[in-house]
Amino acid sequence: MISPSLLSANFANLEKEMAWFNQSSADWLHIDIMDGVFVPNISFGFPVLEHVARICNKPLDVHLMIVQPEKFINEVKALGAYIMNVHYEACPHLHRVIGQIHEAGMKAGVTLNPATPVSVLEDIAADLDLVLLMSVNPGFGGQKFIPHTLQKVVALRQLLERTGSKALIEVDGGVNLETGRQLKAAGADVLVAGSHIFSAPDPAAACKALSEL
Repeated sequence: MISPSLLSANFANLEKEMAWFNQSSADWLHIDIMDGVFVPNISFGFPVLEHVARICNKPLDVHLMIVQPEKFINEVKALGAYIMNVHYEACPHLHRVIGQIHEAGMKAGVTLNPATPVSVLEDIAADLDLVLLMSVNPGFGGQKFIPHTLQKVVALRQLLERTGSKALIEVDGGVNLETGRQLKAAGADVLVAGSHIFSAPDPAAACKALSEL
């Protein structure tokens, strides 16, 4: 599955971007919400995303790179989000937050930063619908893929099977045809791609090529 990242879109013409996106082979739209605190950047807030949600006809894959993401469960739900994804590093009471996301009627995902081992999910894996592994340090698009992520995907797949979890494995950062092929072979289910798709001469074609790996 492919989840193009809105962070790399042309913010000056989001309606045009959504026009090709809605007709593409993309499965989800990946939305990175950044607060300038948890990560060293600020992306976009809910007033902008409300407009995006109205013109996007694919499921929203909402990734909160913020402190205290549980404060915004209702806002994410109001967008009509399919998945709400929070960082393990930002949630000291992760089990509670996952429960709240499910109670709001959304799928629940957890993201791990590059230096966070997959073993921390041992006791929560069975409750998750998705695990997102960051293959770059979060905060900016266009970064180089961290090769160790491939080993983490393999380790995560083993953990999910051991715990009986049905969670999908998503990977975000430095995804292109080469790294995408490696990630699929390692066991990834969903690839997030930003600049590789949105900066391509034909974004829809770039998306389709990734989906056919």
